[in-house]
Amino acid sequence: MTIQQVELSRLTPHPSLEYWSVCKVEALFETPFLELVYRAAQIHREHFNPQAVQLSTLLSIKTGGCPEDCGYCPQSARYQTGVQNQQLLEIEEIVEKAKIAKSRGAGRFCMGAAWRGPKPKDVAKITEIVKAVKALGMETCGTFGLLQDGMAEQLKEAGLDYYNHNLDTAPEHYSEVIGTRRFDDRINTLGKVRSAGLKVCCGGIVGMNETRKERAGLIASLANLDPQPESVPINQLVKVEGTPLMDAEDLDWTEFVRTIAVARITMPTSYVRLSAGRQGMSESMQAMCFMAGANSIFYGDKLLVTGNPEEDGDQLLMAKLDLEPETENNKKTAAD
Repeated sequence: MTIQQVELSRLTPHPSLEYWSVCKVEALFETPFLELVYRAAQIHREHFNPQAVQLSTLLSIKTGGCPEDCGYCPQSARYQTGVQNQQLLEIEEIVEKAKIAKSRGAGRFCMGAAWRGPKPKDVAKITEIVKAVKALGMETCGTFGLLQDGMAEQLKEAGLDYYNHNLDTAPEHYSEVIGTRRFDDRINTLGKVRSAGLKVCCGGIVGMNETRKERAGLIASLANLDPQPESVPINQLVKVEGTPLMDAEDLDWTEFVRTIAVARITMPTSYVRLSAGRQGMSESMQAMCFMAGANSIFYGDKLLVTGNPEEDGDQLLMAKLDLEPETENNKKTAAD
């Protein structure tokens, strides 16, 4: 049995959910492009308002100095990327950023910290930050790395809504990208997050020299989580000088759109988010992603340490495409 088969057997969903084998997902990837996008668009409309896009803002509250060796990450202390190790931001600065994000239409405020995992003293600080942001009336999301026992429960009690913990890539490709943690480590933290009653934001990165079969393995791993992630960020590799993946082969734009469409088909009720790499996408490519089922974006400000489209650019694009920020009043589908 291969590593991928072992990992996917651990992710076999409840019988009420469809099981997605890698071969089955790979067959979706091979569907003629326009037919695949059309099918994804149909499924999207069954569960979401196709004109509504969920807006989030992500702030790095602790940047640089991470001890891990993720080949895509400029925040690793192992690489010379120009990113300096910074301490955790003060709560007042974070809350001020959250207020600005809310005033610009963001409904969810996501906070990221460059740690392998937080220490108990870090969690004590984070819980106070979460409480303060939650008091603004926003959804809260955190990405803080691997969690120790009890930490997820503390974050839940503080008011955290979502925990982001990406699988990054397929089980069989994982060791090609990361050597300081295992695929299983990610699964274990996701289990702690679910047990604590937190919603899961979990996706991956494409364009890291993986094969199409390995992209299918990533999507299968995500789709077979039980329950499926409420939010699925699909990142396109941002190549940063100094990282091992700086010279990765460019991914054709149609393959990225295919990945969005396959994510939508296999995870019909999840939010599929255009995340890192969107700055380098043309408006027409982004439009195709929305057509294929993407319905969430990071909006304005910065996406960690890589550029994110400016807020005005997002507003102009959404106006061109007749899209609007998702609210409680417009998030229901026509079928509701």
